Amino acid sequence: MVRAYLSIGSNLEPAENVRKALLLLCTHVRITGLSTVYRTPAEGRPEQPDYYNCVAGIETDIPPLEFKLSVLRAIEGELGRSRTDDRFAARPIDLDLILYGDMIMKTPDLELPDPQILRRAFVAVPLQELSPHLVLPGSGRRIGEVAAQSVGEMMPLEGYTKQLREELRGHEHKTC
Repeated sequence: MVRAYLSIGSNLEPAENVRKALLLLCTHVRITGLSTVYRTPAEGRPEQPDYYNCVAGIETDIPPLEFKLSVLRAIEGELGRSRTDDRFAARPIDLDLILYGDMIMKTPDLELPDPQILRRAFVAVPLQELSPHLVLPGSGRRIGEVAAQSVGEMMPLEGYTKQLREELRGHEHKTC
């Protein structure tokens, strides 16, 4: 089993869609941790609703590209996401594989570690929460340094996060 991390985001019915995505993930992987969920403004799109963003730690033996295309894209489709040319369109769910063990990979379909870790506070800060001593493969940068340098409006949704964690604990006897 490989320890991996996913970023999860939604700005269309986010409370329900983040919850549903996590429960669907439980049917494929073991979720080992869930960061605080943060409400963040849509980047460059002030007319859009705010996002809910978090990071989940998982264990899986599914190879990374297969996991992205077969599991994550399937869950996105089930929750109503349709991809368009507008990469910044509002969406019911966005699931990205951001780390897969110590793997370094760069293909047209997947880059690991995901470069968004270095650019987006709503990815770096939750990742640092789950793995405070992590050193990013390939760069040698500590996630604590990256998170400390990250800037972004992030409001922690502690009550919602607590509810999600409790619900996931209730599913531990299944696959979660």
